[in-house]
Amino acid sequence: MHRGPLLLLTLVVAALTGSGLVWAIIWVGLWLTVLAVIGLALALTGMMSTTMVRWIEFRPQQNATQLVIARFLRSSTVATADLQRVVVVERLRLGQRKSITVVLHTRGGTVDCEPALLAPLSQVETEALLDWLTSQLGPAQAAVEHRTEVDRNFLCPDQWWTPSDLAALWHVPVSAVDELAVRHGIRSYQYTPRGAATYSAHRTMTVYDPSRAHEVAEELREEPTMGPEADSTKERRAGTA
Repeated sequence: MHRGPLLLLTLVVAALTGSGLVWAIIWVGLWLTVLAVIGLALALTGMMSTTMVRWIEFRPQQNATQLVIARFLRSSTVATADLQRVVVVERLRLGQRKSITVVLHTRGGTVDCEPALLAPLSQVETEALLDWLTSQLGPAQAAVEHRTEVDRNFLCPDQWWTPSDLAALWHVPVSAVDELAVRHGIRSYQYTPRGAATYSAHRTMTVYDPSRAHEVAEELREEPTMGPEADSTKERRAGTA
């Protein structure tokens, strides 16, 4: 636990006594530490080279017959004829994408294509990836599906979103956020920020659970346009009737 002070004490003892045995123990300990670090780095590199994916591509580009899975040190292929379906799994936390995995369901089992943190596959937009897979595979070969997994293991309210955050995402006035949140089942919480609690007990604010924020944004885009213009249109139609 406290190797720093122990090492310093050992160095002081070695310097004061001039003991060759103590110096030998120090050098052996240092070399063992270096070897342990090198071994850990090699183990992590080996794991990344065998499991983490950099990108996937279809070959040949026209009438593809193989899906190439490019990893760091080697590549593997899956015949497109063996693909039954492809699922793009998107993991979200606090309304933001944390990871994305392409799961290939073949006749022989499943292949998880999980990209490394900065790999090209991890940087692709979800919609673009879905469109590309669909265009390459086509409905006759394999179905392309999208699944979202939301991480709800967070309790800290200062990580939740303010009305301004949701208004910007949903493209609505801030005053409309609370009503929309209630309608779509978005959880809300009133709390006092830590800094404000020191100066005023009344500086509370309402924040919203962002786990479904993007999902609700999609629902709002699909809804008919609401507002004064839409209401006036409805009134004119009612008067005409």
